[in-house]
Formats: sequence, C-alpha cells, structure tokens
Amino acid sequence: MRTHKLSSATATALAGAGLQVNDVQRVIKESLREDLGAGPDVTTQSTVPKDQRSKAVFATRSAGCIAGIDIAVAVLEMVCGPKNVLVEKKASDADRVVPGRVLMHVTAPTRGLLTAERTALNLLGHLSGIASATRKWADAIAASGAEVRDTRKTTPGLRALEKYAVRCGGGVNHRMSLSDAALVKDNHIVAAGGVAQAFAAVRAAAPKIAVEIEVDTLEQLHVALGAGADLVLLDNMSPAVLRDAVLIAEAHRATTGKSVILEASGGLTLDNAADVAATGVRYISVGALTHSSSVLDIGLDMQAVV
Repeated sequence: MRTHKLSSATATALAGAGLQVNDVQRVIKESLREDLGAGPDVTTQSTVPKDQRSKAVFATRSAGCIAGIDIAVAVLEMVCGPKNVLVEKKASDADRVVPGRVLMHVTAPTRGLLTAERTALNLLGHLSGIASATRKWADAIAASGAEVRDTRKTTPGLRALEKYAVRCGGGVNHRMSLSDAALVKDNHIVAAGGVAQAFAAVRAAAPKIAVEIEVDTLEQLHVALGAGADLVLLDNMSPAVLRDAVLIAEAHRATTGKSVILEASGGLTLDNAADVAATGVRYISVGALTHSSSVLDIGLDMQAVV
C-alpha cells in the first residue's frame, strides 16, 4: 500500500493545531491499511475510469461541533497525492454546525476520492463527535468559570487526536502520558501504605513534576493538603461535600499560602454538571468525552465529474 506525503500547507495546519504530523500520518496509514492492506479498492478500480476527476462536498447531517477537517484533508492527500487534491474549506475546527452545513468542497481523482472516503469520514466524524460532546459540557458549566477536562480513557492509538478534539469542543487536556504528571490514585495509595506515603514516594522520585492525589473523603483531603499535593482529585463527592472541600482548600491557602487546584470526578452527568462546577472546583473530569461520545454524522456527496 503506497501513500503520499502531505502538502506543506496541510502539515503546517496540523502543527498549528498542536498535532504531531507524524502521529497523524501514522493513524491514517493504519486506518488505510485496514482497507488496502490486502489489495486495491476492487469496486472503485473496476467501475471508475482511471483518469476521471470529480467534485464532492463534505457536509454535516446532524448538529454539533467540528474537529478534524485538516485530518480529513490529510487522508485525501495521502491517498491521491497533494498536487491532485483541490480543497475549498467552508468551515473550521471548533465551529458549531447545523445539519446541512458544508465543511469543504473537494476536487480530486474519483478513484482516490472514493478510496479515501470512509477513512476520512471515520476520523472526521469520530473527532467531531468528541468535540460535540465536549461542547455540551463546556456550555453547561460556562457560568461557573470551571473547565471540563478529559482523561486517559482514550482509544488506543488515537489519544493525541482525541485530546485535540476535546480542545476543539472547549475542554482542556489532562496529561498526555503517564510521564507528564503524577496522579496518585486509590490503588497507588493502598500499595504505598497511605496518602502521605504515596505523595512522598512520588515527590522523591520525580521532584519537578506536578503531583495530583485522588481522595474519597474530606479526611484524606486534609492529609493530601498536608503532604503538599499540587492538585487533588475529589472522587465521587456530592456537591455539598465538594463545597466543604473547597472551603478546606481555601483555609489551607490562607494558613500556608499554598494554593491547591481541585478537580471533581465520578458520578458526573450533564444534568448535574452546573451544580458540581458551581461548588468552586477548578476542573470537572469526564472520561466519557473520549470513551463514550457518539460519532457526528457527516457525509461526502459526489456532485459532478469534471
């Protein structure tokens, strides 16, 4: 299976979005391999003249928020060759869209266009689904000043792209990998013998990185604050308990001068998001942004042979 390099314009656009071009190309190659690894697109090769070119349009079929337009363009370029693809973009990532919104017009070799179609739509629809779900959460808590944050509950191999989609939807990213920051969870606490012991062990091993500690009770919160945590993840606490946790953190800052960021996690829904955010926590952590979002329905329609 042969793929082409990206145009400098597409590579620049991906890099400007905070994506590693090599990561995007790797994902696309693996996706195309599922269709083309054992041979060519038999249907397209047998029904479409070799030198035919066509115009097509990418358009939404449902409302949402867009993420991945340049990734879809990258698919077309890698299949058809960048010099053979003419794109006129009509929307940008992070745009809110309604059904029937045209995202881009494309002119390309018909064979390449039809071969690339499913991979381009799979990635564009998946990422736009994540952006759309994130946008709903971000809107729900906008009045509070809190932000919705993703997790590492991502599709294997797609983390960078999915976290980009979260940003398009108005969310913020948690750590990209296990080495970016420390998150001491309940199993680490058990293994280490307690909250304070776990924090001390991480701080000794990695003195320069931020350390977040997950706690289930206000008693554990006091211990985490005393240990020196930079961030505290408040797991499965009601809004009433979260408000108490915020007061405890504020008292700690008044006494020690050290501010601690609080993040709520567990039991969160769009229905209770505003109440949770209004407690004064800085972040609400929602794994469902990346592991449970529905695909945004986007289609590619051929318009004319040119």
